Amino acid sequence: MAEAILSRLVSQQIYGPEQVLVSDPQLNRREFLKQTYQVRVSEDNQAAANASEAVILAVKPQILDRVIAGLAGGQDKPLIISVLAGTPISRLEFGFPDHPIIRAMPNTPATVGAGMTALAPNKLVEAYHLSLAKSIFAAVGQVVEVPESLMDGVTGLSGSGPAYVALLVEALADGGVASGLPRSIAAKLALQTVLGTAQYLQETGIHPAELKDRVTSPGGTTIAGVTVLEKMGFRAALIEAVRAAFRRSQELGKHKS
Repeated sequence: MAEAILSRLVSQQIYGPEQVLVSDPQLNRREFLKQTYQVRVSEDNQAAANASEAVILAVKPQILDRVIAGLAGGQDKPLIISVLAGTPISRLEFGFPDHPIIRAMPNTPATVGAGMTALAPNKLVEAYHLSLAKSIFAAVGQVVEVPESLMDGVTGLSGSGPAYVALLVEALADGGVASGLPRSIAAKLALQTVLGTAQYLQETGIHPAELKDRVTSPGGTTIAGVTVLEKMGFRAALIEAVRAAFRRSQELGKHKS
């Protein structure tokens, strides 16, 4: 995720390479990032602590304490942006007292610039901090602002959602194969159908139910398929999947707070 953000910030010229400092303990990783994106690199987190605008935390939650220790002592108090899964703002405030902090939840499609990111600010975040964070994550997709109390819901829907959609694409392709289509053709049809439908809904702004009604002609093939989906509990299964992920995110957050 960190490299996805970095690559888009540089390629879209939101920041010049000379404005970005990447801290990483692995020499080969530092050299790769330096050569690929021409950014400045360091093995010392203390250098990142002196950032003038923002520090993006993109590390495993279990090493957060070590990262905080390495960032201590900076002269200024830059905006802290965290993409650590399940790590509440209260935990970040303990490590970064008196800092403006934004908790971010991007999802996997961010790696191709089609992500969905939710931002939750703490009380010290001002309008220009939020604008800065939005500009950073707009580089990898769309951005919404939510109160932190909704972040578990975000996790259950857009955070885990790509897995649900992947299952949908796979199942559609399997259905095509079961109907006699070659695997390669079925996979292409399934993927483009999901992609095209999402784009259609986004660009027209119509409700999904309206699109469903347009496609389901009386006594036709689509309504026959929709009837089976309703009998099998398709919508209920997706709703419960989001709720299950939401509850699990709540559990993980309690353990880390």
